[in-house]
Amino acid sequence: MCTIFGTNNIQFDKKQIQDALECTTSRGPDDLRIESYDHGWLGFQRLAIMGLNEEGMQPFHLGRSMIVCNGEIYGFRPLKEDLLKKGYSFRSDSDCEILLPLYEEYGCEMFKMLDAEFACILYDAKNDQLIAARDPIGIRPLFYGYDQNGFIYFASEAKNLVGIVKHIIPFPPGHYFIGNHFVKYHDIGEVTQYFDDSMEEIAKQIHDRLIAGVMKRLDSDAPIGYLLSGGLDSSLVCAIAQRQSEKPIETYAIGMSNDAIDLKYAKEVADYIGSNHHEIIIDEKEVLENLEEVIKALGTYDITTIRASIGMYLICKGIRETSNVRVLLTGEISDEIFGYKYTDFAPNAEEFQKEAQKRIREIYMYDVLRADRCIASHSMEARVPFGDLDFVDYVMHIDPQRKMNTYGKGKYLLRHAFAKDTLLPYSILMREKAAFSDAVGHSMTDGIKQYAEQLYTDKEFEKKCSQYKHATPYTKESLLYREIFEKYYPGQSEMVKDFWLPNQAWQGCQVSDPSARYLSNYGESGM
Repeated sequence: MCTIFGTNNIQFDKKQIQDALECTTSRGPDDLRIESYDHGWLGFQRLAIMGLNEEGMQPFHLGRSMIVCNGEIYGFRPLKEDLLKKGYSFRSDSDCEILLPLYEEYGCEMFKMLDAEFACILYDAKNDQLIAARDPIGIRPLFYGYDQNGFIYFASEAKNLVGIVKHIIPFPPGHYFIGNHFVKYHDIGEVTQYFDDSMEEIAKQIHDRLIAGVMKRLDSDAPIGYLLSGGLDSSLVCAIAQRQSEKPIETYAIGMSNDAIDLKYAKEVADYIGSNHHEIIIDEKEVLENLEEVIKALGTYDITTIRASIGMYLICKGIRETSNVRVLLTGEISDEIFGYKYTDFAPNAEEFQKEAQKRIREIYMYDVLRADRCIASHSMEARVPFGDLDFVDYVMHIDPQRKMNTYGKGKYLLRHAFAKDTLLPYSILMREKAAFSDAVGHSMTDGIKQYAEQLYTDKEFEKKCSQYKHATPYTKESLLYREIFEKYYPGQSEMVKDFWLPNQAWQGCQVSDPSARYLSNYGESGM
């Protein structure tokens, strides 16, 4: 995980860039470099993951062209071999060093070629143009904005741009910027036809592609750890990785001291797969003490994202303080493509598919943002196997009629795909999903809600809410989050589209609290 920064304003001096990057030192604690090009600047804060020596430091150069990239380019070695045959040479083992030679050969078409989680800013000296791009899901962050004189600025996090641009805007995933406009090169949600595969072929494809997605993400020169909740998604990632490892992997779980749901399931998985397991226990005092820091790190006011981030932020803090882990594999992005608890209420297959397309296109503002900020805030890198482009593309092209919960068990296709492997205990493979914020312990969110209720009178609540025209707070908890957000990101609420809530147009989803435990089908999820 690194920070990148770029602008076409050469008058924006080096000290100003240093100041802008100071707030994201945790993303790149190992080194800092800022270099000018003909008309502007590129800056880079490094967290060394691949190519740990000095030669892996960015910006990378090719002639007078230069690039900074926060990313992992999977399968970069074959691409590098092809480039070596074409006469290019390389100074480092960094995967990102191949990008400038690739651009030299293919121009912006190269973005379609990348199997990667990335955000990059490139200065093309030959054509004298600044280019920026982001991966199709938006797993790696990137923001942009214009100053009062029309100069553009790009940066990994919104906080890098506060006070520099008027409006901070998320860079759209699957796009590149060139010549002052955006070009879409990959819409991860676009599906024009479905695969006509049998149930067993679907299961095989899901199985093999997820394993491949995990395997790609085990390539690291820095130590790897695994977040393990005991739910289906993180348990599968850990089990696949452990089966490929010659020694126990490092797994981590978190829970409240008095009512954690996940800890027992995480331990069951860890014992079954033989990982070296660690538990981090938190209490209500620790939650409230870290709430403002979490929102500052996230750059959001969304209730669901913040609730789920508290446990993730604190587990990452614990991992950082007690280990040398620098890469964390997580289970995000499964629900968006296979279905949430609330998608059980989808009225038909077409609506189910529309919801999946909406969620995968917007996930960069919610769960993906959460994983990146919580992990990067503690100088580690997030890797998301369920976000593997090949895997997501296949699952999005499965007939949604097959993905709907007509089996009496949500995400049945994923469960069925691994039923024969004995990778996990059957009870875990079939365990009902519990929302992460709830599974850390119901007392965590209940304590925050109680704190917020005591903070505002009803009259104060109504008056304060009325000043926010976009994403107006609708509970005292959401007002608390919004006020903290505005303290660090004043007037920037439109960076996030709206509140993450179940589809309010569907019968059974008209809930005022975004937690899945308020749905009628939550059942055994919270047990």
